[in-house]
Amino acid sequence: MIVFDAHEDLAWNALTFGRDYTCAAHETRRVEAANGSVAPRVNGVATVGLPDWLLGRVAVVVGVLFVSPARRAFGAWDAIVYHDPQEAYAQAIRQMDYYRRLDEASTKISLVERRPDLDAVLGTWADGTDLHDHRVGLILSIEGADSIIEPKQAEEWYARGVRAVGLAWAGTRYAGGTGEPGPLTDLGRALLEVMGDLGMVLDLSHAAEAAYFEALDRYEGAVIASHSNPRRFCPSDRGLSDEMIARMVERGGAIGIVPYNGFLKPGWRRSDRKDAVRLADVVDAIDHVCQVAGNARHVGIGSDFDGGFGAGDIPEEFDTVADLWQLGAALAARGYAPDDIEAILGGNFLRIYQAALPA
Repeated sequence: MIVFDAHEDLAWNALTFGRDYTCAAHETRRVEAANGSVAPRVNGVATVGLPDWLLGRVAVVVGVLFVSPARRAFGAWDAIVYHDPQEAYAQAIRQMDYYRRLDEASTKISLVERRPDLDAVLGTWADGTDLHDHRVGLILSIEGADSIIEPKQAEEWYARGVRAVGLAWAGTRYAGGTGEPGPLTDLGRALLEVMGDLGMVLDLSHAAEAAYFEALDRYEGAVIASHSNPRRFCPSDRGLSDEMIARMVERGGAIGIVPYNGFLKPGWRRSDRKDAVRLADVVDAIDHVCQVAGNARHVGIGSDFDGGFGAGDIPEEFDTVADLWQLGAALAARGYAPDDIEAILGGNFLRIYQAALPA
């Protein structure tokens, strides 16, 4: 049994704050405290690192290429922004280069571009292996498609190893997004055609509702919402309504639950005590998707860890990404069967990516 984390903003953090993801999260915290880094204040206390993945059996991570539009910059410290598609492309290429360097920096990290790459990583977690054998596979995804200069250029990104694309973060030239509603644009419709020909995974997290439904109707390939919680617990356009969940289920997709307190408990504020949100609240969000779906085959984990929040902003029982493993026991206590727990922790997203990756 392994964990598949469908969304982590590794490159953005590394290039913005200098975080070294070959180190444990607690080592990153020590370094940032010693050098007075702005990161813990503006982005949260670090939760991710290679040792934490290994200890928590996080065998596969989707590493994201994320660039925010300049109009939505997080602050004066945020340098990874774009004013036009060419800037978005250049920033995303820098992040792609980072993932290549991360792959080269550690024998424990492997970029996954094809099905045999994934099989090789999973083999290191097979029965009879131990911590010394384990490796972490990185699958690459674009979040916010403006770094694709024009639809046909998705072919270049695919050749570079990108296997999934999220059309939106905020609104893009391709689709309405969080806080900026709208449907697919003509460019978005054209991009879906190119993605379909390539066999890419379409990620509808952050897509505005109109764009979300239209994309599900149009796109014939694999679909997911890598890091989106039920709107019942997140009453905004960032969450998914029950109808949105049901449509994703109809398409055979999966939804990644984010263990971020603001998405789990309405009215939560960063000034609240950490124990105001508990592991049980994460299980509630998972269970809600299962109840809408009628089974446990369409929900997983998309932690979004280090993606604008940190250790103080996640449930009481969680400190680093290694603690995602606790969900297994919590689901068992809620009455979930072992096969369903395995599917939720990793199997559901694994099934989709295994089918989508080229042979």
